[in-house]
This record gives sequence, structure tokens and C-alpha cells, in this order.
Amino acid sequence: MAEITQRDGAWSFDGEALRIVPGRDRGVHAVRQTLGELTVPLTALAGVAYEPGRKSGRLRLRLREGADPLLQATGGKLPDAADPYQLSVEPERRDLAEYLVDEVRRALTLEQVPPGPCDRYVLPGPSVPISASAGDATASFDGERVRLDWNWKTEESKKSGGPRSILLPDVEMVEWVPAAGLENGYLRFIVAKATATAAPKYDPHAVVLYGFKKDPLMALIAAAVVARMPHPGAPAKALPAQATAPSRPRTPRLPGTMRVMWITTPCCGGCGSSAISTGAGSSPRRSSAPPNRPCSAASPAPEPRILRRQPQLLPDIGQECCETPRRTAVSTDARPPYVPR
Repeated sequence: MAEITQRDGAWSFDGEALRIVPGRDRGVHAVRQTLGELTVPLTALAGVAYEPGRKSGRLRLRLREGADPLLQATGGKLPDAADPYQLSVEPERRDLAEYLVDEVRRALTLEQVPPGPCDRYVLPGPSVPISASAGDATASFDGERVRLDWNWKTEESKKSGGPRSILLPDVEMVEWVPAAGLENGYLRFIVAKATATAAPKYDPHAVVLYGFKKDPLMALIAAAVVARMPHPGAPAKALPAQATAPSRPRTPRLPGTMRVMWITTPCCGGCGSSAISTGAGSSPRRSSAPPNRPCSAASPAPEPRILRRQPQLLPDIGQECCETPRRTAVSTDARPPYVPR
């Protein structure tokens, strides 16, 4: 086991995880003390380095992208004093720091931890409920709801609406920007129902940060909310397959049958009678013409129609036309004479 203890805190590595305990000294930043003890699994690490300096060195831990909700919310913009993944090392403790670096690197090599981004949060983020006061408001989060209570620094137009309460499912994005130079920072909750985004000074879903020492505490609020939102690198859920209508069963063909397609074509120019073909191997037959209609070649011929029927056997009934004489069926009631065998 590799271990090093300094005024800012203590780091220890057992081959599977790196344990970070913040110091109790008065000079330790409030973000580290509020965040408390951290256990960083080996699968969340991308590397570690020791940076020597004139007065003191620094141990710096590098995590995989998307492994920690705190770094996801802040984008790595926390000041060095508030960064829990840095440790100031006195010059006489340099050997211990380098030994810890070697042990972590050896474990990463043996376990073959991929250096790429994570598709889920490996660290749990700040515990809830959590509350912080900075800028023009006090923000609190209980795991389900964010509450913003305004103070005397808040603009009247924003304060007039009273305290703001935001449900976690309504939060689409969390933005934390630290103050830089003469520009103020802010903590903003982008809500799905908001039609427009105003400046943080007038936005009822934002907290203005003026650059004071307690401003980084708002980063813990942002990290606690982000840790309970869907991971941005998580694989998309597969959409359920759409139900398709069952196909209509086809009628099976019986042995000895043929598929018949009825095709109606005009027999002549205008008598209205038609020849009906029953398919290959059969002769067309004539349909009856409509009554009291003269046969005139000048009348327009009707368009062909296609009719389909169920498969069945049809006899060869021959071909007839209006220009050919009809076959007269002859019937008699007399019985044929008896012929003895």
C-alpha cells in the first residue's frame, strides 16, 4: 500500500482504489471539507502525476472523462485550492509522492484500464440533502427538487416571484461558470418549460456568483443534480419495434386446379357484348349484351376490366361473338330407345 499524508489531506492506494481524505486544517478549502472523503476506483482513473515545484510539489489525479459528476458539471474549472483531486506535497515528502505515482501506474497497466471516456458515472457525486449560500441566493437540493431562496443582493424583478422550486425531471441541463476578472459567474438550471433564457441577473432559474471564496460551493449543488440526471455518454435506448399488421393468408391451391383470371374485353365496336377469357388453355366465351342496345361501331368501346376469382376448374365453352350465330341447345323429352346389350 502506498500512502502520503499532508496538511491538505491524505491519499492512500491499495491496488484497487485511491482513498482521498481531506485535511482538518483551517486553510483547507470549504469545497473539500464539504465533499468529505472520496474513494476513487481504479476503473475511474486515467493517470496520476507528481509536479515538482520550488517551495512544494503537487500530486495531480487525472480521471477518465465522464467518470465523476463533479468534473462533468464544472468542466475542470475549479480553482486548485478547491480541487479535491490535487494534493500539495512538501519537498521532504517527494519520495512518497513518486512511489504512490508508480504504484498507481503499475496497477493501471496490469488491469488494462481503458483511458477512454465512461458511459456512466463511476463516482456517486455529493451526497444529499445539500445546501450552499453564495452570490444572490441560497441553493438547496434534496435529491428530487432544487430550491432557490433569494437574498438582499437579488434583483427586484427576480425576487418578486418569490423562492423558486424546480423538480429534477424538469431540468434539462446544468451550467456552472466561475467568475473571471470583472465578469460574474453563475449557476443556471435550464428548464424544459422555459421559453427564453434571460441574463443570470434576471433569470429566476440562475444564481449570480460574484467571485467570493464560497462561490465554488455552488459547484457541489450542480454536481449533485448532474449525478442524478442521465449520463450524456450513456448508450441510447433501443426503440420498441412497431407492431406490423398480420399478413392475409393466401388461399392454398388444390391439386388439379388452375388459377383463373377473368379478363373482360369488348367483342366489337359497340354492342356491349364481351369475350371473357378464363386463362391459358381455355377459349373465351361471350357474355350477354345489354338489351335494346344497337350495335354501332361509332359508339366508344368500354375500357377493359380485370376481375379475379377463387381458383376453380372451368370447362372449355368455346367462343361466340355477336357476328357469329349462337349455338342453340336442343333438348327433347323423348327417351332414347332401349338397346339390349
